[in-house]
Amino acid sequence: MTRRSILQPGQSYTFSKYFELGIDTEDILAEFGVTLGRSGLVLPLPLDRPDVELLQQRLRENLQYVDLTSEAARRECLVFPILMALCQITQSRLKIEYPIAVSEQLKGSLDYYVQSAHQFLVVEAKQADLTRGFTQLAVELIAVDQWTDSDAPILYGAVTTGDIWKFGSYDRQAKHIEQDLNLYRVPADLPDLMGVLVGTMGSGETLP
Repeated sequence: MTRRSILQPGQSYTFSKYFELGIDTEDILAEFGVTLGRSGLVLPLPLDRPDVELLQQRLRENLQYVDLTSEAARRECLVFPILMALCQITQSRLKIEYPIAVSEQLKGSLDYYVQSAHQFLVVEAKQADLTRGFTQLAVELIAVDQWTDSDAPILYGAVTTGDIWKFGSYDRQAKHIEQDLNLYRVPADLPDLMGVLVGTMGSGETLP
């Protein structure tokens, strides 16, 4: 039986549009010939874990004085400080609302794009919806695969509400997205979260 296409020919789709569609992630990825799996990802970790005690204390203080009732609050109090710390540790550059265009079905602005020899994407989950946010992340990983000149075999990304982070990876040769079943809480799991973030930037090794 021929599968009916979800995406309409001739229609333009931005990354945020995939969040709004509310369609099953697996069905969206099938439009691009990409498969989806879900597992406890074995993510790369650095040989030396970064010291994040001061950052952890700062984030705790932020949460004492700011209510996370808006995306702007979560972005400024939690997401941005973590990504800036990542860039300082890995000597990478952070692009915010970074526009790219691959095709009419793969275009838009990346919420956060950490640029180095390894690319890393972060999608801020609108309405604190991690499920739809992961769909958007997966589509952005597919777009970056076609857009970047990096030869990294695996692309990594995360979707976050600020206080919760979920990772995903894209095997570029196999055309396969893997969604991590684990969640990282901020600030409680910040040491583990920062370890994974640094590792995915090419500063670590995959541990069994």
